[in-house]
Amino acid sequence: MWPIRSRRRFLRAAAATLATLAGYAAGQAAPRRIELVARKFEFTPAEISVVAGRPVTLVIRTLDFAHGFSMPDFSVRADCVPGRDVEVSFTPDKVGRFGFVCDNFCGEGHDEMS
Repeated sequence: MWPIRSRRRFLRAAAATLATLAGYAAGQAAPRRIELVARKFEFTPAEISVVAGRPVTLVIRTLDFAHGFSMPDFSVRADCVPGRDVEVSFTPDKVGRFGFVCDNFCGEGHDEMS
């Protein structure tokens, strides 16, 4: 007979393994998390790469102004407020190069914020 502590540890590990395998069997991959920072006239990073069919969560933070984030090709839109992270999730269903922009006017360099 196993000690209770070892048995519990084994059961927890087995349950976690089964949950992971069930997720893979169902084709559910954990979303890839990508952090973006918006500041006047730029997003950092300015370019991201994702894989079609793999879920993505963008974590967007702004440091200076209430920016907007829009990626029309994937129907993704969010308002970004200083001091608060905004999470936007989507699953890319197309292959190619697609733009994202700030859609909240933030000054003279706003047109370059893409």
